[in-house]
Amino acid sequence: MNEGQTILVVDDDKSIVELLRDFLESEGYYVETAHDTAQALVILKQSTMECIILDIMMPGQSGFELCRQIRMESNVPILFLSALSDDVDKIRGLALGGDDYIVKTASPGEIVARVKAVLRRSNSKQRSRKVLDYGRLSLDLSTREVFIKGQPISLTPKEYDLLQLFAEHPKYTFSYDQLLDKFWGGIGDKHTVRVHLSRLREKIEADPNNPQFIVNVWGIGYRFKGEENENYSYS
Repeated sequence: MNEGQTILVVDDDKSIVELLRDFLESEGYYVETAHDTAQALVILKQSTMECIILDIMMPGQSGFELCRQIRMESNVPILFLSALSDDVDKIRGLALGGDDYIVKTASPGEIVARVKAVLRRSNSKQRSRKVLDYGRLSLDLSTREVFIKGQPISLTPKEYDLLQLFAEHPKYTFSYDQLLDKFWGGIGDKHTVRVHLSRLREKIEADPNNPQFIVNVWGIGYRFKGEENENYSYS
């Protein structure tokens, strides 16, 4: 059984939706359904899905467009289910971030098998992920993503590298010279470090003027204050 795993089926053909619902529920999945992208987006804002089965040709926005929107915020597995069998459509779907592409001539049993395969791959990736969790701030080291209160934020590569160094060494004080050597090849001065840390704080701190994560060590440099809610986790 697949207790707790919810799958969203998005297709304007209600007979296909109900058929897939029956087969998936018989395997122990919970199933949500939508008949267009607008309905799907409402459901995705309200609930967490473990997998999405997505038709391409629907009224309004296409499945390709919905996939593009989902991939801006989530890595949830997406299986395209389409009457289009052209390789060009398959390549486009996979390029947009789809995990599989199934032609509608496939049997419901095959579709369920493909869902299970995608979920196994996804679960395997999840288990190998290393996450540094500091309460309202977390870093996914496998994807180089940073989250504040569960919401992704955008960092420059340099900002991310700085934050990862601090987060992996909580309570260790890094001097200005150490940071300059590691990230700027020894070129620059204290001002270089201060400017980058100031920009980073503006993105991760609730109050950049009263930082809770990256704090100054007077006359030396900076350290990561990770005493509260510290948790190195694999999920």
